[in-house]
Amino acid sequence: MNVRAASLRDLSQLERIYQNAGSQLSEQEPPAARLWSLLSQTLRALVPLAGETLIYVGESDAGVIGFIQATAHPSAPVLQVVNLCVVDGENPERVAPPLVQHLTNRALERRVHRLFVRLPQPDPLTPIFRLQGFRQYATEFVLYSESPRPAGPGAPAGIRSARGGDLRRLYHLYRKVTPLGVAQLEAPSYGEWRALRRRSTGGEELVVDRVELTAWTRVERGTGAAPSTLSFLVLPEAPLPEEMADFALGLLEAGQPAWSSLRHYDSLMIDALRGRGFSSLVTQSLLVKELVVRVPVREKGLVPSFG
Repeated sequence: MNVRAASLRDLSQLERIYQNAGSQLSEQEPPAARLWSLLSQTLRALVPLAGETLIYVGESDAGVIGFIQATAHPSAPVLQVVNLCVVDGENPERVAPPLVQHLTNRALERRVHRLFVRLPQPDPLTPIFRLQGFRQYATEFVLYSESPRPAGPGAPAGIRSARGGDLRRLYHLYRKVTPLGVAQLEAPSYGEWRALRRRSTGGEELVVDRVELTAWTRVERGTGAAPSTLSFLVLPEAPLPEEMADFALGLLEAGQPAWSSLRHYDSLMIDALRGRGFSSLVTQSLLVKELVVRVPVREKGLVPSFG
């Protein structure tokens, strides 16, 4: 099998492969099976083949038999794998590994430090990624409700609109609620964390200010059939998660569907949403492959200044 960069001439064939992979999964429960990109419905929504999108195709004498797609972070040396599809009738264990290896080699040439991928549980591609050196560092729960309902008034003491001057304090909140191993992978510095935030703009942001920031939420109201999106950073201190869930839901129109993506370490927030009509749409494994080993700088030891 030959692996090469995709061209515009490949686009229609890649879109067919992508749609066929989606149609196979659509028969499974729960619905919306492969949330590599939750809001993208077709490959054309993920392309053009330009900018920071990388697509490589595998081809045999019969033509294109699979492809892998990744997006580059604009200001951090990481790549997010968003698609890995193999044409019907081909063995994924034969086609997928060379595609992952090729992407890894190109990533090293671009001085990328890490490759990330999220996979639904279970997914037949998981063993393939693990054999290529990916490891799981977190579990993500996508929660959804057709008609969420607050359980109380939900106005936590200290709630206010977020301001530009809150960024440093929000970063401290992120580091408090995020396990060290996850933070070091996804946002090891304040600059990289700010870059991640710039990719998620829009909606109404609120914080709970009690000398320090103890909670944050972003509410992006849906339009038409599109659900509203709720995002949270909340210290695991009862009853703060319940209050934040009620407050965020109180900002939505009655009967407006909503979804939220939370990690395994957000267990109190997950329980709060489940108590308000949310259920798990899909559970995803977050995997990473580290291409560069970071060696910590040797710290100077503390010594007496006398004697």
